[in-house]
Amino acid sequence: MDTIERLRRHWGDFEFTRMDLSDWDRVREFMQKGAFEEVIHFAAALMVPESVQNPLKYYLNNTANTANLIKASVESGVKKFIFSSTAAVYGEPDSIPATGITEDALTAPINPYGHSKLMSEQVLKDTAKAYPEFKFVALRYFNVAGADVEGTIGQSTKDATHLIKVAAQTALGKREKMYIFGDDYPTPDGTCIRDYIHVDDLALAHIEALDYLDEHESNVFNVGYGRGYSVKEVIDTMRRVSGNDFEAQIAPRRAGDPAILIADSSKLRASTKWQSRYDDLELICKTALEWERQLP
Repeated sequence: MDTIERLRRHWGDFEFTRMDLSDWDRVREFMQKGAFEEVIHFAAALMVPESVQNPLKYYLNNTANTANLIKASVESGVKKFIFSSTAAVYGEPDSIPATGITEDALTAPINPYGHSKLMSEQVLKDTAKAYPEFKFVALRYFNVAGADVEGTIGQSTKDATHLIKVAAQTALGKREKMYIFGDDYPTPDGTCIRDYIHVDDLALAHIEALDYLDEHESNVFNVGYGRGYSVKEVIDTMRRVSGNDFEAQIAPRRAGDPAILIADSSKLRASTKWQSRYDDLELICKTALEWERQLP
């Protein structure tokens, strides 16, 4: 069963309403009229370099607006809240086990983006303590990548910075070249290593998290595959699947980028029915490339 079908079976047909979370009065009115029981909160600013340059944007958008949405949810009777968190809450770990970072690892963000998400997690924890009927799951995403395997949806963000998206654009000639930000990290090839999770697997984790809250208390889970690939490995994979040996130029490091982030998702697997289906870097790159090919 594909992701969209799973979503429709869980909620039925969708009705879309566009609004800005900073419009607090409208958000509160909308939540109270809707009689919602479940919230999945994805909305956030997420570019690490931008968060270093403009931290207030991140604290206002990611933390203040999230706190307001949580408040509106509690006031309107929401029982289950799924929050899109991030591996950036871990910062730069002193060491990473072979199986990856666990949820009980020290949280010490090294950029405002990570801090803004960790602060939101704390708001959720404190709220759940104060209001026992309100429960949450915070999903700490690692690097989300690829596009729906059926080709129905993918990343369309203007001026995207995600590595696989940028590599796909470069492979198709939409960019003249791309950049590798730093090749002097303490990794085998000198470039950052990340755990890339296919977006369809991530979407299913949210459904399983909602089901988890039917029988369990609030919790925090990593969502990743437990293996990492370097920037150079990702670029080489995109070159291979696209058949285009595009240019990747070395540039200085970006502020706020840790060297290695790999997830230990054993807690999620043991606690829910979630199992990865698309743990394949070539497949991730192919779906991203095919989606990018459809875009103008």
